[in-house]
Amino acid sequence: MARKVVAIDVGGTFLKAAAVTESGQIVAKEQWQTEAEKGETAVLDRMAGIAKAVSEKAEWNWEDVAGVGLGVPGFLDFDKGLCEMSPNLPWKNVFIVKEMESRLGVPVKFENDANAAALGEAWVGGGKGHRHMIMVTLGTGVGGGIVIGGKIYRGANGMAGEIGHLTVEPDHGELCNCGHIGCLETISSASAILRAAKKRIEKGEPTSLREVGNLTTKDVFQHAAAGDPVAAEVIDYAVHKLGYALALLGNTLNPEVFVIGGGPSKAGDILYKPLNGYFKKYALKRVIEAVKISSAELGNDAGVLGAAKLILGSS
Repeated sequence: MARKVVAIDVGGTFLKAAAVTESGQIVAKEQWQTEAEKGETAVLDRMAGIAKAVSEKAEWNWEDVAGVGLGVPGFLDFDKGLCEMSPNLPWKNVFIVKEMESRLGVPVKFENDANAAALGEAWVGGGKGHRHMIMVTLGTGVGGGIVIGGKIYRGANGMAGEIGHLTVEPDHGELCNCGHIGCLETISSASAILRAAKKRIEKGEPTSLREVGNLTTKDVFQHAAAGDPVAAEVIDYAVHKLGYALALLGNTLNPEVFVIGGGPSKAGDILYKPLNGYFKKYALKRVIEAVKISSAELGNDAGVLGAAKLILGSS
């Protein structure tokens, strides 16, 4: 019998659950409010509830569910099944695997949410068919996940893949939320691009961006593509530093594919043409020959699909 898996992407605002087949097909979805303000036990109970609910929506018998995979934000201890802490969740030293297994009666596995998204893309998304992949997500910050040999690489204590905190502007960079200067996410994240564009507008520079109400990062890319010089300079700087960071990663880890996620990943040639150029400027020739840069394909489903893959394994 084909295995059936339930997966949950745990967020501070929403719980997103999916019923997933072993081929990576999502047959049902549920989304509930996390209700984090109600405390640790209440959130765990809601996670168990949404797992059962999405199974029922898929018309599966719970007895046929092989396990539940979780994508969880925060610092995790995989040996102990422990979430040491999680931003936006009332969790500190929660034995999440034990707690969920006791509620659900099936095997439970968990992974950092960014890593889960990378695993999903590696399985059935932009990295499908490749065993060595690096995912870079451009959002509020710059997230990342490293897949080596088809498996997530976590590092010594789970901190591998913090791509947004590669230092790419050490001398004249902005202060990052992490406390360091010149991190990639202070330049190349979607929010950093928007911030840089707004600064140029505030300086009074001539730009068509000034006429846009409620300016977004997407607007900055579109105006750059249309030839606005200020927008073009903002995008070029962000993409330059991103290409430099990919070259550092490429020269170190020699992946087969970089998968770019987040809103800017859909920008098209205005992103990928210069990104490939800057990557090739800094990367080694044999590294360049082995790798391609692709767009993520799974959107908001990446996390639940990666969490499902935790249960299904590397087969």
